[in-house]
Amino acid sequence: MSENNKETKTCCCSHKKKERSAQEQKALLNRLSRIEGQIRGIRRMVEEDSYCTDILTQSAAITAAMNAFNKELLANHIRTCVMDDIKAGKDETVDDLVATIQKLMK
Repeated sequence: MSENNKETKTCCCSHKKKERSAQEQKALLNRLSRIEGQIRGIRRMVEEDSYCTDILTQSAAITAAMNAFNKELLANHIRTCVMDDIKAGKDETVDDLVATIQKLMK
């Protein structure tokens, strides 16, 4: 069974678990590592009494990085879990997707 088929077969979002490809996992973890570094940088800035706008600029960069992470994760979710569920006739997945997007847009 190919890695893509393995991923598709084991993507059971209704069970709140998904087996990701090594490439997808690595990309997501790399993004999170960068974000962790940015947060540590802001912590240092606060500890060192950096100027407010400098901290806010870095905070905005973290927000943008989190948005990019969310977009990547959401796109992967739609391509795998959502598509598989729709093909399987699980229409409630669309409602779950809409609810998730609404949470992201707050």
